[in-house]
Amino acid sequence: MSSSGWSPIAKVYNPLKAGSIDGTDTVPHDHGVVRAMLAKYRANKQVSGVSRRTLFIGRLSPDTTDDVLREQCERFGSLANIRLVRDIVTGASRRFAFVEYECSADATRAQEGLNKTNLDNREIFVDFECERDLPGWIPRRLGGGFGGNKESGQLRFGGRDRPFRKPINFNHNQPWRRGGGRGGGGFGGDQGRRQSSFRQQYRSDRRSDGRHQDDRDRDQDRSRRRTEDEPRSRERSPYRRDRDDRQRDR
Repeated sequence: MSSSGWSPIAKVYNPLKAGSIDGTDTVPHDHGVVRAMLAKYRANKQVSGVSRRTLFIGRLSPDTTDDVLREQCERFGSLANIRLVRDIVTGASRRFAFVEYECSADATRAQEGLNKTNLDNREIFVDFECERDLPGWIPRRLGGGFGGNKESGQLRFGGRDRPFRKPINFNHNQPWRRGGGRGGGGFGGDQGRRQSSFRQQYRSDRRSDGRHQDDRDRDQDRSRRRTEDEPRSRERSPYRRDRDDRQRDR
């Protein structure tokens, strides 16, 4: 993704790019991305209504009802259709809905006015429908989408809720400066490599002429003498003995 053609919002859905914080990944980093890349998804032909007037409302409370949702949405204009998606077996809310407005302008105002507001003590997310308008769209159940959470490790980027971050472009022709670069700190680049090579040669020379062993013997000698001197340093001086005796008599 070039910096000139960069956009925080995806114009075409690419599962590999959606799995990247800046849309520059070239290798999938989780199994969900792989699953989405292999998926062959087609939009549901039974879905009716105009996509550009249809909003997706997610992160609803399980207690939110159709009537409560309709009341909130009608504040921005007349509704053509509203559908709170429920589990086909239990009938429980799946915590997302689709709302179609009679007018595109009302849908735009509702998206801006309802997004990230509280409804039944839950912050909801509101965006335009992606299934029919975004080329290449893969839903969340197949590893795509724009949702996810940090706990799952399968975040998706490029949507209004979590847009791409602008990629950092490094100028590889610029010489490395002191304090960073390839050296990992201190001196970077060629200077860091020269210092590392010098240290390795220095250690090799010390080992080859025996000085490395001499240093080790000298350190062991110092440690042994220090150990022998410790018992004497722990003995109490006459002054300390008198002081301790006076404190004991008190």
